Amino acid sequence: MKFKERTIAQIAEMICGDNASSGGFFPYRSSSIITRFFRDCDTDYAHDGSTRVYWIAGVLRQILSEPWLAPNVPPATFSRVIATLMDQSDAKNEGSDRAGALTALNGALGREGFAAFYGEDQQCYLRHIATNAIATAAPNPHRPFSAEELVRRERLMTFLDGASEDELIEEVLLPLFRQLGFHRITAAGHRDKALEYGKDVWMKHTLPTRHVLYFGLQAKKGKLDSSGVTKGANANIAEIYNQVLMMLGHEIFDPETSRKVLVDHAFIVAGGEITKAARNWLGGKLDATKRSQVMFMDRDDILNLFVVSNVPLPSKALASSKPPPDDEIPF
Repeated sequence: MKFKERTIAQIAEMICGDNASSGGFFPYRSSSIITRFFRDCDTDYAHDGSTRVYWIAGVLRQILSEPWLAPNVPPATFSRVIATLMDQSDAKNEGSDRAGALTALNGALGREGFAAFYGEDQQCYLRHIATNAIATAAPNPHRPFSAEELVRRERLMTFLDGASEDELIEEVLLPLFRQLGFHRITAAGHRDKALEYGKDVWMKHTLPTRHVLYFGLQAKKGKLDSSGVTKGANANIAEIYNQVLMMLGHEIFDPETSRKVLVDHAFIVAGGEITKAARNWLGGKLDATKRSQVMFMDRDDILNLFVVSNVPLPSKALASSKPPPDDEIPF
């Protein structure tokens, strides 16, 4: 995917800074500062002394020619360029929210179907307007969390405690996988069980080589265990295993290619815990060919990925976190 030359030229002028076309909201960058700018973007580009704007435009073309993370997700290097360009400490002729610079940048990016915005961490991100896919580096769910992230994690945990299976899928899993770069995400729903064939969701992921993998997802809101029968909110892993076999063996119709395809991989997702006994039982059932096809996600995996991916909390989770009205506060 290529950007229009006009868009590339405008972004290059913003990186150069201090000219009428960039609105006066971007700092002037000399040759050495431009080199430092691209080093801050984790690249090895060094300005060669030629006309700055033309040289920067050439670098942007090279960056945009790198493999895209998904059809609507630009290369990670380009996302770092935008984040560095919109560093709030570089504000000029305006406040730290950089409203003027953001408007100028979005005037250029909007031509390509993208919009820049500031996240809760005050970093600038790119969003694809049509699909809402957000370009971010691969999140690390095992890193330490900030105090704000711990609060978001706690709110999501409270939401999951009372969420139905449909709410788990629609309010949590669909936004999460969309944020992680999956596309054509389709929820089967629970109104017509006959049409599910063992899967609650199917989706696609495009590799940098442009090959496409298909994923199916089987979600349960409670804990998955290995007891003989389903008890209360707990689901029996043997039932899930049979549903996964149905998922892997049944074709799905992809309207984008107008053909039927088989699911390549299956996710088993639990809104609660997947017990060790359940994992061991399923591992013993899967032969060598299916073992790599089936992946697990339990509540901790969902919570951690949701937080580090900066996915907005469900509206119910936000509503439940609001303080009570003054007339309801006990004295």
